[in-house]
Formats: sequence, structure tokens, C-alpha cells
Amino acid sequence: MLHGWIILDKPIGLGSTTAVSAVKRILRQADEPKTKVGHGGTLDPLASGVLPIALGEATKICGRMLDATKEYDFTIRFGTETDTLDAEGSVVAMSEARPGIPEVEAVLPRFIGEIEQVPPTFSALKIEGKAAYARARAGEQVALKARTVTIRTLRLSNASKDAVTLSADVSKGTYIRSLARDIAHALGTVGHVSYLRRTRAGPFTLEQAVSLDFLEETAKARALDGAVLPLEAALDDIPALPVTPDQAQLLRHGQRLAGFPVQPGLGLATLEGTPVALIEASADGLKVVRGFNL
Repeated sequence: MLHGWIILDKPIGLGSTTAVSAVKRILRQADEPKTKVGHGGTLDPLASGVLPIALGEATKICGRMLDATKEYDFTIRFGTETDTLDAEGSVVAMSEARPGIPEVEAVLPRFIGEIEQVPPTFSALKIEGKAAYARARAGEQVALKARTVTIRTLRLSNASKDAVTLSADVSKGTYIRSLARDIAHALGTVGHVSYLRRTRAGPFTLEQAVSLDFLEETAKARALDGAVLPLEAALDDIPALPVTPDQAQLLRHGQRLAGFPVQPGLGLATLEGTPVALIEASADGLKVVRGFNL
């Protein structure tokens, strides 16, 4: 059974759940054993780029990917704002104002660091158990509260008369569509996202990403394992902690281990290079956070 990560270069028009279904279908075509499949954070259908797909035991650490920082390239097209804040929505505001490059560069520092951001009305955030986008499509008035997000970097990479393309490194919970809306407003105009591509999710980048077509071909060649990164690839920022077979057996049963001279914090217990458990080290010993059946 495959355990690890397929880093998908998701095409425009495909939802994250549909992408997971496509990977499941490809696994079946390759006659792989039935494997649990999940994704490490949704990506809008209108966006392309890095979508980590977890296989088998890697699904146990999908939550870490949800919390990871992300990087995006995106284009703000000035002149029209839509209800969805992207190119598919209905126009709700228009402006003739077109900011120049100096104005754009001058306003970007306002959006670096911790900022308050109101999520898009058309988002998957729940309001009393129902997604905001479902309420908006039903004609309800949707009012979402501002939330604090962090923009680590934000830079201008290209510009034309009617649009600018930016690159951003952002925290979890950041909506690029809202960021684009707010930048346009700060420039005295309106705009929407006309292009969005995720270039990094946690440790995974476009350099590691593969297309669905590539996966189809590797499935036909019965070589899918070559497209799967190891489970620990998502934990490259966590120190490995070698354990003995007896210690590994205790950890697999969820027992705490005492007497380890390690720094407090998360670690990856390994037996001869194979992940055994994600552990939390403290003065009381090692506590299992997630155990792996490998």
C-alpha cells in the first residue's frame, strides 16, 4: 500500500474534492490496494497549482498541511469588483481609476505583517452550520467577521495598464481574493482576481508537483510509487529521533517513553529510518501525537 504524498499541480476548473476523487480513480486503475486519500488544504476551482494529496498513513498529518504557510502568484484586474471577487462573479462595482506602478508599490507595505481581513462572501466558511457561499447563492445577506491573518511577503512581479501581478507568502486562513479587493480599495479603485496560482504549500513546491496526465501515464506503467513522496516529506522541519525496536513497539501502542535527553517540542520517532510516530517531547518524556502503521 502507498503511504506518502502526491503533489498535484491542480488545473483550473477542478475542485479539491474532485481532485482527490481523480487520484482515487488513478490508484484503482493501477490496481493499487484500496488506500485512504485526502488533501492538505483546499484550493479554489479557479486556482491552479500545488495541492498536496495524502495517501494512506500520511492522511493522519493532513492537519499540519492545513496550518502551513502558502505562497501564491495572483493578478488583480482593476476596474470591476464582483460578488465572488474573481472572474466568475457578477459585477457589483466599477471604477475608471487605474493606479500606476509607483502607487501600487507604495501601498503594498500596508498589507505586510498581521492584518485584519474580511473573508469573501462566497467562501466555505460556515455560518450556523451552513457554508457562506450557499447562503449567498440562496440570496441571503451574508456578513462575515474580520479575522487576523499574516502576510509575510508581498511583492509586485508584473504590471500592465489594467492589472498587476503580485506574489505573496501568507498564513493559514488568508483569502487572496480578499487581499486583492482590499489592495484595490486602498488604491482608490476596485478589482478582482483574474489569475491565481499556488506555488507552495508548506514544504511542497511546484518543482515537486505533477499533473493528472502524468499520474495517468505512471499508473498505466505501474510505476505510481515513483510519483509518491515519503510521508516524512511533510515533516522536514521536525527533528528525527531514532528509537529501538522495543521503544518503537511501546510508541505504537500509544505509551509514553521517559528518559530521553531531547529538546522539548515535536519530533519524529523513527526505527531504522521508518516513521513510527509523531511525538511531543517534554520533561515527562515522549508522548505520541500521531502513530503510524508502517
